[in-house]
Amino acid sequence: MPRFHCSIPLTAGANLALPAGAARHVQVLRMQPGDALTLFDGAGGEYTATVERMGRSDVSVTVGAHLAVEREAPRAVHLAVGMPANERMDWLVEKATELGVASIQPLATAHGVLRLSGERAEKKRAHWEAIAVAACEQCGRNRVPLIHPVRSFSGASGWIDAQGANVEAVRLVLSLAEGTRRIADIAPDARDVLVLSGPEGGLSSSEEQEAIARGFAPVTLGTRVLRAETAALAALVSLAGL
Repeated sequence: MPRFHCSIPLTAGANLALPAGAARHVQVLRMQPGDALTLFDGAGGEYTATVERMGRSDVSVTVGAHLAVEREAPRAVHLAVGMPANERMDWLVEKATELGVASIQPLATAHGVLRLSGERAEKKRAHWEAIAVAACEQCGRNRVPLIHPVRSFSGASGWIDAQGANVEAVRLVLSLAEGTRRIADIAPDARDVLVLSGPEGGLSSSEEQEAIARGFAPVTLGTRVLRAETAALAALVSLAGL
């Protein structure tokens, strides 16, 4: 059954017009009045629904029963990633959503190629949010991971400066340094984990040391050097308890 994210709150028994994005998808699928679909608004669970009317650019539905279905990972894993270039960040957001990531923080780092700021950064964030929504529709998740605004790793109002006071999650940084512990051996019972991962060139030595100074434990994924997007996803799989 087709699944669609609805950006407005859903209530059983309501008649409503679908938001533009969902309506467009219903029309692309050539659905007709009486056809069944599934809706979710991100607040938890999902709803059965039935198409009531198909207009030129609008679709009306009747919302049915709420189903308390959740398909979240057993552990909340948050990724803070030095943004990889080209389409690799898009791919990372899509696959991380499918694998159950709780949130993604895009970071501008010293070795990163992708540079975003101002309106361009906000457009990219909205683009990644749309990718996450589409991935949730496809994989069955009913909660869309939070895509934070792009931030600089350090400097004025840098992301890392706020992490000293953030003690809610176990904090890990992927590292190639000697003597790091395997990621699977760290905090096996933690419910929330924040993983910091670098871009193609990795974090700079000063960035890694800044993270360690703020409580990030350096961890390794093994002896092989993984691409930036692969490393973040491998860490997610290792920690999410899938």
